[in-house]
Amino acid sequence: MADVHPTATVYPGTLLGEGVKVLEHAVVGKQPSLSPRSTAKREELPPTEIGDGTIVSTGAIVFAGSRIGARVILGDQSCVRERVTVGDDVVIGRGSLVENDTTIGALTKIQAMAYITAYSTLEEQVFIAPCVQTTNDNFMGRTERRHELIKGPTIRRGARVGGGAVLLPAVEIGEEAFVGAGAVVTKDVPARAVVVGNPARQIRDVSDDELLS
Repeated sequence: MADVHPTATVYPGTLLGEGVKVLEHAVVGKQPSLSPRSTAKREELPPTEIGDGTIVSTGAIVFAGSRIGARVILGDQSCVRERVTVGDDVVIGRGSLVENDTTIGALTKIQAMAYITAYSTLEEQVFIAPCVQTTNDNFMGRTERRHELIKGPTIRRGARVGGGAVLLPAVEIGEEAFVGAGAVVTKDVPARAVVVGNPARQIRDVSDDELLS
């Protein structure tokens, strides 16, 4: 049975797994309110699904149409938008925002105040440090051409992105790559590469002792 705090809001149809906790002032199953100029899809959304043992912390919001896995922690005041899929054992830190149509793999950690833009893909065991910013629109809202080109980053299994880094639209961060704090990534990063600076440049490979087993 789920444990829903009296001040929380859970919209009708929401599916809560065994042992789910929805804490003070959290909102689960919220329908989006879109601007007439929004590029987001306007289809009917299925109910939100929250897996067994997941905690929706104080003030967190999960929109309709998203599927959250088991044993996930959605930190205080975090937000997960519509049509997001989150795997098992993921942590989304305080104040972080995951925009619509994004996929997050199991065991990924997204720390406080990170921004994961719409149409992004994070594979398993990715690490996102605090205040990382991702982007998906090279035209910043101008020209009709942007609609067919909007795409967030793809971050492959085991990659790590340091605090305050900025990832430009559609870049791919390779498996087990390491993006240094404050880097601005303007092009794809090879697997196992360590990149730093603005624009980010490779300085070495990730050492063997830091690789996932």
